Parts: sequence; structure tokens; C-alpha cells
Amino acid sequence: MVTADDVRRVGLALPRAYEQEVRGCWKLKVRQLVFVAFSRDEAAMGFGFPRAERDGLVASDPETFFLPRESDLRYQWVCARLARLDHDEMRELVTDAWRMCVPRMLHDLPDLPEPAAAAWSALESEDWDTLRLLLHPHVVWRDGALALRGRSQVLEHLRGVPTPRPPTSVVVRDGRILRWDRVSRR
Repeated sequence: MVTADDVRRVGLALPRAYEQEVRGCWKLKVRQLVFVAFSRDEAAMGFGFPRAERDGLVASDPETFFLPRESDLRYQWVCARLARLDHDEMRELVTDAWRMCVPRMLHDLPDLPEPAAAAWSALESEDWDTLRLLLHPHVVWRDGALALRGRSQVLEHLRGVPTPRPPTSVVVRDGRILRWDRVSRR
């Protein structure tokens, strides 16, 4: 059984996501865009979902999924009863809703090993102390032609340049990033 706290853990781990209370209901947002909203009793959640596909989702399991109230049908939105979702399905729905709110360059971050999204979020917010903890002491950083080795060298470089694009592959050792590669896609 999924709870609102389970949804929060997944949603707030995604880059740029934050939680805000609006008129007595908690919402997960990226900038001003809501990607998940809880009912007042937190037994259900609404989430971003392509308008063209939502009738099919509701028809596939009407005990779990339902359409929002009529005034909200204009949005790309559908609702679910949390108790009927399993954790994997909830993670997929929340992550896909988040992807509808962020630039395409961030879409692959949740599919990389776990510290990748947290490291990129710390990098983007210039939280160097958190980033230091997420990088292995012998990290190898590759971004196009640039190749750096060692946490101190990587952090020194990152402090002096604009935020790079997110990685396309990450290798993790001991829960920290050992290798961060940004390979151009053609």
C-alpha cells in the first residue's frame, strides 16, 4: 500500500521539485507547475498525465484511477487512490508527471543510479557541501572533451563554470559517484 509520504519521498528526490501547501492541500511542484497534488485526507493524488491517454488509464482500472472534477478536465491530469497503487507503479506515475514539467535534458536523471539526480540537483543549486558527499574521492568527470579526475579537481572546476548538462551515464561505488559522463547525443 502506497502512502502520501511514499509519494513525497519519490517526488522530492527529483531535481527542482519542492512541496507547497495551497488552500489546505499539499502539492509537489517544479517552479510553478504542479506535477502531483494530494487530496485533503491524502488518500488520493492527482498527477500530470497526457490528456489523450487518460481515458484509457481510467478504463484500465476504474477502482484505482479516476478523472478529476469537471473544472479540471482541461488540464493534463488524472487521479488515483493511493491504497490501490503499488510502489513501482506510483514511482513511474510520479516520475512521468515530473518529466512533463522539466526540460528534456533532465528526463533521464531518474533512470541513472540513485545519487545522480541528487548530485545534479546539488550542482544546480551550488550546494557544494552536499555535492562533495555524493562524489567519490577518485571520481572521473567527463563532459565532451573535458576529463577531470578527483573530487577536489572536479569541485574546483564546477565552481568556476556555468552548470553543465546532466550526465548521460553514471557509475556508483560505495553509494557515491565514481564516474560522471556527459556524452553528446546525435
